[in-house]
Order: sequence, then C-alpha cells, then structure tokens
Amino acid sequence: MSLFLDLSAIQSVPTANLNRDDLGSPKTVRYGNATRIRVSSQSWKREIRLGVEGDLGERAARTRQVPVKVRAALESRASWPADLAAFAGKQVAASAGKKGLGTESAGHTSVLLFLPESGIDELVTVCLDHRDALEKGLGKKTPGVLLPTLRIEEILKRRTASISLLGRMLAELPGANVDGAAQVAHAFTTHASEPQRDYFTAVDDWLGEAETGSGHLDTAEFSAGVFYRFASVNITDLLKNLDGDEKAARTVLASFAYQFLMSLPQAKRTSTAPHTIPDLAYLAVRAQRPLSLAGAFEAPVTADVTGGFSTPSISRLASYASDLNRLTGDRNRTFHGYARTGDEELAGLGTAHTSFPGLIDAAIEAAFPAAGGEK
Repeated sequence: MSLFLDLSAIQSVPTANLNRDDLGSPKTVRYGNATRIRVSSQSWKREIRLGVEGDLGERAARTRQVPVKVRAALESRASWPADLAAFAGKQVAASAGKKGLGTESAGHTSVLLFLPESGIDELVTVCLDHRDALEKGLGKKTPGVLLPTLRIEEILKRRTASISLLGRMLAELPGANVDGAAQVAHAFTTHASEPQRDYFTAVDDWLGEAETGSGHLDTAEFSAGVFYRFASVNITDLLKNLDGDEKAARTVLASFAYQFLMSLPQAKRTSTAPHTIPDLAYLAVRAQRPLSLAGAFEAPVTADVTGGFSTPSISRLASYASDLNRLTGDRNRTFHGYARTGDEELAGLGTAHTSFPGLIDAAIEAAFPAAGGEK
C-alpha cells in the first residue's frame, strides 16, 4: 500500500495574469456552472521545481539544446573549430539509444530532454576523449555512430531529485522514463471570476511641447481571486525513485512542500507584483490514495459581509474536510494539520500549527516511520 502527502492551500492573488492562454488572457475553467480563473499545473509546477532545485543545489534542465550546449562548450573551452564542435553536438544526439535522437536544422534535438545540468560537462568530456574518431567522421555523408552509446545513454538517463520527484517522459530512450512521485492539480478560484481588461498608455518622455498623446497604447487582461490549490506526493514512489534513501526522501519532500506553499508563477510580475502566500495550508498523510478537497468549491463561494472570499473559502474547506472525515471514517490517514492567517481554530483540519515550516516538519515526521515500512 502506498503512502501519500496531500497538500491543499487557499491563496488570495490580487491583480495578476499568472498563466496566459494563446491570446494573452488569463486561463479559465467552467466548474459548477461558473467561470473560474485557472492556473495550469504545468505553470505552477515549474516554479516549484526550480525552487526545489535551488534548495538542493542540484539543477536539472528540460531542454532541446543539449547538442547546442555541447557545441558551444567545445568551441569556448577547448577551442575546437566550429564545424567539428557542431558535428560533435550532433553525434551526442545520434549516439543516444539504438536509433539516436533526431536533430533539427538549428542544431537542437527534436524532443525535449530532462537531465542534470552537470551532464553537459560529462558529454563534453566524452567528445574530448573521442576527438580522433570525430575528426575522421567529419564531412562524411554517413559517418555512423562515433561516440560510445552506453556512456551517452548513461548521462542522458541520469536522475536528479527533481526528476525523481516530478518524472521524465522520453520514449526515444528506453529506460529513461521516470514515473513522477508528485501530482499537481490546476489551481482555480473558489468563486466565480472572469478576466478583466486594462487599457494602458506609455508616455514618450521626449515629446515636443506642442505634441500631445502617448508613445504607446494597448489593452491587457488580468484577473484577481482566491485560489484552491492541491498537490500530492506518493512517498512510497519517491523512496523507490531515490533507491530507498529515506534521508534524501525527507529532504526532497520537505522542500517540495515548502516550495508548493511559497512559489508563485512569474508571468507579468514586473507590472503586477502579486507576491502573496496562502492564507491556509492543510497537509494530510494518507495511505491507499490521495484525497483532493476541490469538491468543496463545486458550488462557487459567495463573498462574506465584508466582501471578501478568503474567509468563506477557508470555512467551506474546513466544513468539506469534516464531511470527508465522516464519510471515510478517518481511515488510512495517519496525520493532518493546518497553519493559517488569524488564530480561529478550524474543526476538521486536524492540529493547528503556527507556521508553514512547523506544519511541514510535523507531517514529515508522521509520514516516514510508516513509509519506512514500505521500503
């Protein structure tokens, strides 16, 4: 039986456009016959990943630029001729897997790779070790595979903690796929909300005295609202991906939980600066399966007497959690607790904690004695 850490948050976000669609508008979703503002899981997940990598000092890159990076490194560090360096970059791709990875005219691979940033240095070293073979193959119409396939595969398939956490899909390279331990839901407003338009102008500072008007005018769209956010980490799968290293799993899980609560997509940040944190964080350690509380907001929340949505959203979440506790009989849940703005206690959400770090530490301690038995 698997063990999960479920994370829920209620977060108020002022004027912003955290995640745009193809027309530049805030993304939306219809839920409960009401339009809500939505932030995609991919958008928020990337910010979480970058935060986790920063915490751990272990960078990974999701990129098509591996051959380009190898070429640039060989030119700048080893003073290779441009044609030989470019050929070496293509050979790195061609030497991956039985059929190799395709490259396009600009030199990048035809598929996204996800590998540790340190892998570029290792790939450069492989090219340096096989320079003679590369020089002999340069200019040939069918040079074949000139770099050691197993060594290239080993580098491209290597994992970081964030890859173990969030997964990797690379069908072109057998054995490179990693089933991610984390699941991140699309965030959506707990209440009805629609994009709003903003007409703006930019002044030309050097207009002549007789000239009027602006240097630029346009419209943009933004939104505001109180979001419900949810994620879950399969602790058992995380331990498996980390080869049973419980200390590493604790560190990765704690970092993920903290970055889930503190991260924010960075779109339009210079013109909106919407840097809030959640008003409520709720963590639960569960066996068998995760439980999202999104259903609490299928009926859109209405504003309270002060006109706000945050307080009634928190109350709705706590009430819904109480209902789930009753329906499930609290089975398969070894821990739950919360931290919030204000000091009003909330029934149904477990033990109150004064801070996010305190809440995360309590959840980790509750999870791993049980998780250890799953190894």
